[in-house]
Amino acid sequence: MDFNLRVRGLTRRWFINVFLIIACAVISCVVLFCVFLSTYFTTSASARADEYASDSLLLSNVPLEVFEETARQYTETFQYKNKIEVQVINTAGVVFTTSSGFIPETEVNMPDYEAAASTGTGYFYGRNASGEKIMAKTYLLQSDDGVSLGAVRWVISAQKLSRHIIFMQIITVFGGIILLLLFLMSGGFFLSSIIRPLANVNAAARKIAMGDFSTTLTVNGKNEISELCDSINFMASELKAAEDIKNDFISSVSHELRTPLTAIRGWGETAKMSVGVDNELVEKGLDVVLQETERLSSLVEELLDFSRMQNGKLKVEMSPILTSKVLGSAVNMYRELARQQNIELIFLPLNDEPFILGDINRLKQVFINIIDNAMKYTSAGGQIIAEMQLDEGCISVKISDTGAGIPAQDIDRVKEKFYKSNNSVRGSGIGLAVADEIIKQHGGLLFLESTEGVGTTVTAVLPVLEEQNTPADQTVSLEKAAEEATAQIVAEVTSETAADTTNQENSNE
Repeated sequence: MDFNLRVRGLTRRWFINVFLIIACAVISCVVLFCVFLSTYFTTSASARADEYASDSLLLSNVPLEVFEETARQYTETFQYKNKIEVQVINTAGVVFTTSSGFIPETEVNMPDYEAAASTGTGYFYGRNASGEKIMAKTYLLQSDDGVSLGAVRWVISAQKLSRHIIFMQIITVFGGIILLLLFLMSGGFFLSSIIRPLANVNAAARKIAMGDFSTTLTVNGKNEISELCDSINFMASELKAAEDIKNDFISSVSHELRTPLTAIRGWGETAKMSVGVDNELVEKGLDVVLQETERLSSLVEELLDFSRMQNGKLKVEMSPILTSKVLGSAVNMYRELARQQNIELIFLPLNDEPFILGDINRLKQVFINIIDNAMKYTSAGGQIIAEMQLDEGCISVKISDTGAGIPAQDIDRVKEKFYKSNNSVRGSGIGLAVADEIIKQHGGLLFLESTEGVGTTVTAVLPVLEEQNTPADQTVSLEKAAEEATAQIVAEVTSETAADTTNQENSNE
């Protein structure tokens, strides 16, 4: 319904803003050309008649006493009798001789003669007393001594001239009508070439809005409409891909949530039934519950971070820190898991590294995410290397693995939200998207290089804190803050190492 209104509005707007303006211009041109034709032909006929009757003006040099006789001789010998009639009028206003030999018996209405009586020359174009359309012109005649002799008048029939003018004007009008019809037809064809594709676009857009992302539009030619169709087809394919990714994400997150919940419920029931019976089993069950709760908490926190990132509310609290301490803490968290999975985990810190301005918890979250991905995709006997490099005022943190690698067609999309190149491996698909955003908020960049079947390298580039840009009175406070941050990370690493050692002793027992 809305589309039909828009189409009618488009047609009406074209009719008002284009066709009516063109029509008014064509009509104006037709009217002006018709007036021009009438003026041109009557002027041409008058000029030709003047040329034919030009000799009659010689009668003004004739003496009064021989004027009438000379006038009769002139009219009798007038050579253009078949083209024009010349009449000679006496001072009483009566025609006394004509080139046609016919002298009106009654007084003839001669508006041109009446006009000539006051101005010397008179012109008339219209119908005479008998209804015939004529053209006439009168000149007053005077002798050399100023005596009025009468007047000479030429008359031609304007019937043929009038018909010719009307015929030419009709042709002009028909030409204008044909021009308007052609413009109307071309405009209608042009509108239909727009409206029909727009109808298809509208129908396709409605289907896409209803969730049918398989809808495609046929593209004909190369114009703005075809480009619009290409854009809609691209939009539909992107929406379909986004829908598939969303569904995979929901499925993946549901699985990620279900697995720890199942473990929590199972071990919770087991621990409840074992209270007072098997304290060791109760303790083991509670450990599993705590571990899975921590896993759930991490997943929920990741989802919250993603939500904050989408809303532009992901914040970082900057302070001077040493990157090696943050990276080392993240590496130590996975040492025991790497040992259990027979994966070699290597950490190569940077000597005499400069400070960076960063958020300890957020950067640790980034490194944990990258190492966790490396652990998931690296098989037993593989290797993971976390190394640091200093280059051109930036610290590069490279985490390389010898895992499955990423297919070439997926490498450019792995940082997109919800995207997973391998759905068989656990994960929500938003970790790298959040990590990329965190690194950007630190003024850095996150790169991925991968070869399928060989391994993947993820590089985080972070700008160093330039002390020369820091006021001298703030240098001490920055170093103090860095020492406090470093002490905090060392404490975390120590506690995590102690916890890993305890867990290892418990497992050995």
